[in-house]
Amino acid sequence: MTGLSDSFQRPINYLRISVTDRCNLRCIYCMPADGVRLMSHSDILTYEEIYTIVRAATELGINKVRITGGEPLVRLGLPKLIQMLARIDAIDDISLTTNGALLGGYAAELKQAGLRRVNVSLDTLKPERFEFITGGNRLEEVLEGITIAKSVGLNPVKLNTVVMAGINDDELLDFGAKTISDGWHVRFIELMPVAGGDTTASQFVSVSDMRRCLKQLGELAPCLPGVGNGPAKYFRFPHATGTIGFITPVSEHFCIHCNRLRLTADGKLRPCLLSEDEIDLKQPLRNGISLSGLKQLIAETVARKPLRHHLAEGYVPKHRPMTQVGG
Repeated sequence: MTGLSDSFQRPINYLRISVTDRCNLRCIYCMPADGVRLMSHSDILTYEEIYTIVRAATELGINKVRITGGEPLVRLGLPKLIQMLARIDAIDDISLTTNGALLGGYAAELKQAGLRRVNVSLDTLKPERFEFITGGNRLEEVLEGITIAKSVGLNPVKLNTVVMAGINDDELLDFGAKTISDGWHVRFIELMPVAGGDTTASQFVSVSDMRRCLKQLGELAPCLPGVGNGPAKYFRFPHATGTIGFITPVSEHFCIHCNRLRLTADGKLRPCLLSEDEIDLKQPLRNGISLSGLKQLIAETVARKPLRHHLAEGYVPKHRPMTQVGG
């Protein structure tokens, strides 16, 4: 391993891999109500192709991998990919982001395959509201999946909650209370204006407003995350065993500390979530590119990583909805 840094001297050691653009829910901030045009099976990277890309990336310095979608658990045989990646010695952390609807049925197998931990998207604790936000009546399955994931050792289970004014911002205290009573690890995320979503700027809630609301439960004290080095800043209420994280992509961007690349399901490597710049790895792979050639393409992507996104200036990527990028 030689280490990998971009042109701004940020170390790059984290690869997020979208394994599918398909999803069994239709979250309003992620996908239009009428869905998106799905990729064909031949467009999607095989598990063997993903493995080859990850192996090349680890030789450059990547040591953390997160599996995303769409919804990654709708792709058949996902534990097989986890098992393949877990055999790469340089990888020391494999995690998964999921909506949780299928998690209960896969958690034990994923853990056995080598998955370390999961993040579960959960934007409400109210069944009717869950159906409005996601288009599905599956809250009980998600809550059961969280419980099972904890029981098999996929810890910490982090809950990602996108806060939206007039939709779920009245549940901040309910989620906050869960960190005290049940030891939940909740991360509140500012709503981002991204391609494909059906939300508006008027539904944006800043982290500063979230924190003012949460003061009703007590003073938040800074704490370190149990695992991971992502963009969230973590806090804890007095006597709480769980934590609250805040992710501020809009009000206080964290680009200066970004350490990640994103691989789309159709084999495009992106240096930034909120940029449409990407380099194709799939076709070179299928044309027989060598491992050293693949490493050169990865290094080129890193060199093109921008200093920051431009949401504050009103720029919103249009080409791919979030379900095709992987968040």
